[in-house]
Amino acid sequence: MEAAVAFDAQARQASGKGGARELRREKLVPVVVYNKDKAKENICLSLSEKEITREYLRGGFFSKIVSVNVDGKSFFALPKDIQLHPVTDRIEHADFIQVDAKSVLRVKVPVRFKNQDRCLGLKRGGVLNIVRHEVELFCSPNVIPRALEIDLVNNNIGDSIHISHVTLPEGVRPAISSRDFTIATIAGRGGSEDKEAAAATPAKK
Repeated sequence: MEAAVAFDAQARQASGKGGARELRREKLVPVVVYNKDKAKENICLSLSEKEITREYLRGGFFSKIVSVNVDGKSFFALPKDIQLHPVTDRIEHADFIQVDAKSVLRVKVPVRFKNQDRCLGLKRGGVLNIVRHEVELFCSPNVIPRALEIDLVNNNIGDSIHISHVTLPEGVRPAISSRDFTIATIAGRGGSEDKEAAAATPAKK
């Protein structure tokens, strides 16, 4: 298993709001790593605010496996949650989940659309209506997709793009399995032009 990024962390003893405020004054972020073995205690650490902020702002943070190095030992983890200051948007706290190669993870993966400039429906004046900018998936740490790419080149006005239209890597499945949920639609401007486009190209279900 490979990590997308490595963090050097420090074990922390202080707990509570006072200890957290002291860490933040030192430009550190208090972190809790939830142990993959529920019988064991969670791990309390601190990370450089600069480093974790840089990785968070790059995007896709919650679908990246990270390596955490502390006291000469390292383990793999997946970011679970970030708490931001309500005014400054500085990272105040972070939660991670410890993982290994056998873990089954629930991750949010961004959706990316390609060939918008060649899309028939958009060239006819349609509008891409994105219902889901992210899709939740179940997968192992070794096969987390960086993004779900959807090719729009053959889509017309009135088409709906569902999760069933997306080819997922082997071992990856949607977290929502009860329905074929919509990711995006191509909406028209109304009137006869939409009806003509719908007649020319049957809408996908």
